[in-house]
Amino acid sequence: MNEYGWKNRILRIDLSRNQVDSFVPEDALLKNYLGGRGLGAKIVYDAGRVDALAPANLLVFAAGPLTGTTTPASGRVSLSTKSPLTGTIFDSNCGGSFGPELKKAGYDATIIAGKSLEPAFIEIEDDRVEIKSAVALWGKNVKETTNILKDKGSVACIGRAGEKLVPLASIITDSNGVHAFGRGGVGAVMGSKSLKAIVVKGTGKVEVFDRTDFSKQKKAINRLLIACPTISKGLSVFGTPFLVKITSWMKVLPVANFRKAEPEPDFDLKRFFAKTIAEKYSPRKKACYSCPIACKREDKEGKELPEYETIGLMSANIQNPDYEAIVEANRLCNDYGMDTISVAGVLGCHSEIRNFLAISPAELLNLTRRIGEKEDIGERLGRGAKAFAESEGYPEKAIQVKGLSLPSYDPRGVKGLGFSYATSNRGGCHTRAYLVAPEILRKPKAIDPYTLAGKAGHTKIFQDRFAAVDSLVVCKFAFFGAGEEEYANILSAVTGGEYTSEDLMLVGERIWNVERLYNIREGFGKEDDILPERFFEEKVNGRVIDKEEFLKTLDEYYRMRGWDENGVPTEDKLKKLEV
Repeated sequence: MNEYGWKNRILRIDLSRNQVDSFVPEDALLKNYLGGRGLGAKIVYDAGRVDALAPANLLVFAAGPLTGTTTPASGRVSLSTKSPLTGTIFDSNCGGSFGPELKKAGYDATIIAGKSLEPAFIEIEDDRVEIKSAVALWGKNVKETTNILKDKGSVACIGRAGEKLVPLASIITDSNGVHAFGRGGVGAVMGSKSLKAIVVKGTGKVEVFDRTDFSKQKKAINRLLIACPTISKGLSVFGTPFLVKITSWMKVLPVANFRKAEPEPDFDLKRFFAKTIAEKYSPRKKACYSCPIACKREDKEGKELPEYETIGLMSANIQNPDYEAIVEANRLCNDYGMDTISVAGVLGCHSEIRNFLAISPAELLNLTRRIGEKEDIGERLGRGAKAFAESEGYPEKAIQVKGLSLPSYDPRGVKGLGFSYATSNRGGCHTRAYLVAPEILRKPKAIDPYTLAGKAGHTKIFQDRFAAVDSLVVCKFAFFGAGEEEYANILSAVTGGEYTSEDLMLVGERIWNVERLYNIREGFGKEDDILPERFFEEKVNGRVIDKEEFLKTLDEYYRMRGWDENGVPTEDKLKKLEV
């Protein structure tokens, strides 16, 4: 490949051997998988079967061809590995400056294998790559660790939860802005390698093939972002909490572990609305590298405020009426390095097992800390909703798919989104297809959220779309305004290649099939592409998902993907995709 967009260099670090080297990837690898999630998926798949917490499991931090340029909303980087929580292939991407610094240091990706004999951190500054002792850092949480290392570059680190191998542990970058490689227990994988942190600083730049065309395409994207009300009047003004009012109005905000349509009359949801938060906190905007949207929020002291998913699942779903407690629980999760969705999900399960006893503000903070410390009941809760519910004898009370707790949207009222949960390669996740966009926010066009009709096709298209987006790597929020055509155009300007929207969709489909093959190899099958039974059996707000229709939609989805009746990609499909 040329050296426009890509760096054509992948860093490889073996902690067991204390060895560092790099290699030039084959042209086809970058052409067929772009970077980010796609590159990571291919590398992790080709590495073969491993135990998630074994030294042989890889951590692959991969930037995309647009990372490090000033392409709107491109300041992201992807992480791929095997999840200790779900057993599936797993990717997570985050914003901040870590990805751009990696590219400016001269690398498209960093592959980390092995396990250090003692706690270590990796320091990368251009061609200088060193494995250093982190004995003095071990036992510290994220903020303290980051404050010690931040002068060396952009920091990605684990807190005590990752050190203790808590299956809900995340990796946090640039803690002042709190960007997380969340979900799936990726922080536990890092902890299993005795790797405390990675610090990256680059002094180079990412070359662009056609600066004039790049400037033109960049302006076109920015105009579309400004023209989109969801971005300019929603995300840019209020951040993601603007969704609380919308989902509560649609009756899809989860209540009482997804058992009710709305909370009790004395439970005031308005205190969680973005407008209320804005009036009380006067939040300040925080933006990722090269992002005009600026969806993150912090208070006047520069401390992070929770996003929609955290608010939705730590309020009515556990019957906690106190926003202040959510703010503090969110900060605890970030400091210990834990996924707020999964922590809230297991607490909802815990509440239902106790006959819907509410999680009080004090208990929310106490249990969050105990999960991070792997202490008493926190050890069991920290295994995640699926394992916890099974250990308590109530497996049906875990609201999860493939071991991953569902996000803050009840699938009975957004049925396409629910179908995408079930068919997600990484488990119960809204970002795989992100049908929040058309079913809730009516972008890029509105589709009926109350039916499964047509959702097999919509799910496939959006899954392929965002697999490519995660490989560029670009923020999904940008696609409320722009689309594949605009980003194909700017990719062409950056790299000098000729890319169309169809090319991006093909790359996305290829990635989705590689991830499916990985999961099949790990023992996942058709029986795992399903939602919890309560969504088929229990009505909420008069709505339920018809199981027979769901299974027919699943069969249709398999056919549209070119898979057999058991959801296995056919040889013909794999040949066409060049997998």
